[in-house]
Amino acid sequence: MELMDVIRNRRAVRDFTDAGIDRATIEHLIGAAILAPSAMNLQPWAFAVLLGRERIESYAKRAKEWLLASLSQTSYDPSIRHMLEDPQFALFHHAPALVIVLAKSSGTQAAEDCCLAAENLMLAARNEGLGSCWIGFARPWLDLAATKTELKLPEHYHVVAPIILGHPKVWPDSHGRKPAEIHWLR
Repeated sequence: MELMDVIRNRRAVRDFTDAGIDRATIEHLIGAAILAPSAMNLQPWAFAVLLGRERIESYAKRAKEWLLASLSQTSYDPSIRHMLEDPQFALFHHAPALVIVLAKSSGTQAAEDCCLAAENLMLAARNEGLGSCWIGFARPWLDLAATKTELKLPEHYHVVAPIILGHPKVWPDSHGRKPAEIHWLR
C-alpha cells in the first residue's frame, strides 16, 4: 500500500479470525516500530509479546476483574462499568497476539516516544493486512508490579501501549474525521 492509503485505512479492529500470527511477522512489525523518532535518539522502548489466544484470554479475564474491582482508583469514567460487567465483553477481543510497548524509563518524552513506536507498529500491521487495536483499559493492570513480576518484565519499565493484533474478520468502516483545527501563527 502507499503510505497515505495505509494511514487512511488503519482501523481499530476488535473481531479476528482464528488464524495466528507467527514470530517472524511480530519481529517485522517491531522492526517498523523501532524506526520511530525519539527525543535525543534515546529509543526508550522495549516490547513484550504474548502469542496464543488462550493465554491472552486468561490475562484479559484477570485484567477485566481487576479493573472492575479497582475502577474508582483509575482515571477511567465510572460509566464504563456497564461495559466491563457484560460477560460477553472480552478485554483483548479474542486476539491471537498482544504486543505491549514499554517505556524503559519514566524520563522526559519516554512515553511519547513509545506512542510514536506504537503508531508505527499499527501502521505496519495494516500494511501487512493485520488489524490492531490499542487496549488502554489493560494498561493499569499490566503496569502493576505483581503483573510485571509474573510476566518477567523489569519492574522499572512502564506499560505504555497494549496492542492486540490479528487477521480481521472484516475491516471496520471509517468513522470519519472532523476537519483539522489549524491556528496559523504569525
